[in-house]
Amino acid sequence: MLLTLIQTDIHWASPAQNRERLTSVIREAVRRAQAGDHGEEAGLIVLPEMFSTGFITQPEGHTEPPLGDTFRWMQALAAETGHALCGSVATCDEGSYRNRFYFVRPDGTYAHYDKRHLFTYGGEHHRYTRGESRVEVEHGGVRILLQVCYDLRFPTYARNRADSPYDLALYVASWPTPRRAAWDTLLRARAIENQCYVAGVNRIGDDPACRYNGGTALIDPYGQTVAVCPDGQADVVTCRLDMEELQRFRQKFPVLADAD
Repeated sequence: MLLTLIQTDIHWASPAQNRERLTSVIREAVRRAQAGDHGEEAGLIVLPEMFSTGFITQPEGHTEPPLGDTFRWMQALAAETGHALCGSVATCDEGSYRNRFYFVRPDGTYAHYDKRHLFTYGGEHHRYTRGESRVEVEHGGVRILLQVCYDLRFPTYARNRADSPYDLALYVASWPTPRRAAWDTLLRARAIENQCYVAGVNRIGDDPACRYNGGTALIDPYGQTVAVCPDGQADVVTCRLDMEELQRFRQKFPVLADAD
């Protein structure tokens, strides 16, 4: 499977502007993948946390209903490009605000994960309702765990289970620059301890509260960096997951079988 990670700035509270800009970025990324003779391969494009608005902790007036404009944009672009598209969106349903991670397939089907660990330090818990269920999806023969930003600090919740292992953990984030060292370290730790690929997609730029310098990367099960975006720059990186190597590694060194 081809994995495309998009590190981007986000215009504050401007969904239409962010969608318009990302449309061009995504189309160009897919064009390059197809030019590289990967046109028939399953693809997945990953966007940051709250990519349509920025990380808004005062969501009144800035959220969308479930399956709103941004979700429909994701469906349309996934159908157009033939690649699955995912990222989180601030939503509201009957007064309940959610930091909702959508995973939209080219055929229009979708799954969603509501962020479990709300960022209390930043006040996210005052307005948003936390999710209650861990969510894994399958795409292109790859089993994928959906996670959002602060979830990265809680390894027990993301534990890979021998009876139902996942292959790739996705962390979409608005992770501020001052805590960047923790981001880099924990992505690597999650990959090693869960014997899986880990992709972290973080934004760049500024919002009213924080500055962000990226750190978007794909880490392999050995803890090695497969691909990375340059710090502080909008960038797109596309890479292939080597599922055969992942299975060889798990068979040779069966860590998951010994997990608690």
